[in-house]
Amino acid sequence: MSRGMHCGALLFLCIGAATGPVPGLGYSPVTLAQLQATETSATPAVEPITPVPEPPAADPLKVALGERLFEDPRLSRGNTRACSSCHDLRTNGASRNAKNTAPDGSPLSFNTTTVFNSALSFRFGWEGEFRTLEAQAAASLQNPRIMDSQIEEVVEKLSHDPDVVHQFEAVYKRGPDATSVLDAIATFERSLVTPNSQFDRWLTGDTTALSAQQLSGYRLFKSLGCVSCHQGVNVGGNLFERHGIFHPLARADPQILRVPSLRNVATTAPYFHDGSASTLDEAVRKMATAQLNLTLTDRQLDDIVAFLRSLTGTYHSRLVEEPK
Repeated sequence: MSRGMHCGALLFLCIGAATGPVPGLGYSPVTLAQLQATETSATPAVEPITPVPEPPAADPLKVALGERLFEDPRLSRGNTRACSSCHDLRTNGASRNAKNTAPDGSPLSFNTTTVFNSALSFRFGWEGEFRTLEAQAAASLQNPRIMDSQIEEVVEKLSHDPDVVHQFEAVYKRGPDATSVLDAIATFERSLVTPNSQFDRWLTGDTTALSAQQLSGYRLFKSLGCVSCHQGVNVGGNLFERHGIFHPLARADPQILRVPSLRNVATTAPYFHDGSASTLDEAVRKMATAQLNLTLTDRQLDDIVAFLRSLTGTYHSRLVEEPK
């Protein structure tokens, strides 16, 4: 829906020590030494990544209403596109395009990131410009490059649909208005988490969940410094970082981006904010060079990619999958 959900995952394998905290933001990456200290312990309690939780408790009628709005093209000016037009919940929560298109057919500025697990990030938008899902949804509705509408227009259209009005009255005790429309969408988006990945099963005690190659990849992910930026429940999404530290990576601007989540990253090609890396292997190699000044061996690359594939979770008891 917004620039923050603009299509695919930017693979930010970077070390915080290279840049330090971003001035004025107050966020400093965990040091590499701190994370390497976990290498000597196999207990999940000290791992820098935590499992994806189950969806938060919410009124099921409100979630259902939000899902209906997410799929409703009347949220756009010409009734031609819905949130799901760029965020396909049947596959990876995004699309397979390097850049989706604006209503006039021109390419958007950013690659679309997946909506799955987006609620677990600390900011929304590639540049972290939104602090709440409601603010991000409102901006997407009004952005002429996305939905090209106004919330008042959306409310008016929905108010002429008796079935939709009935749904709003059942949830909010009133018909649709700006606050309830945005609240319903945000509530639905908070439900879009993908727990039960192989890696999360390992974190919660299933020692058979990961292969030897995946475990080797995770050890490399920590020891090389990738986890300095990709950590926490979303394996990213919790700080800002500069890209192209040692070598150019992708489009130069903007220089500082919100570190994206690597959850379901194996399903969200193409990669980077400009969609310029077509495969996960290519993205990992480029990130190692640009952010770590490292040239990975083929074995290291294969192991790290194997680990990243273990981050694919489930939605409605079905594995998240790459679009066909």
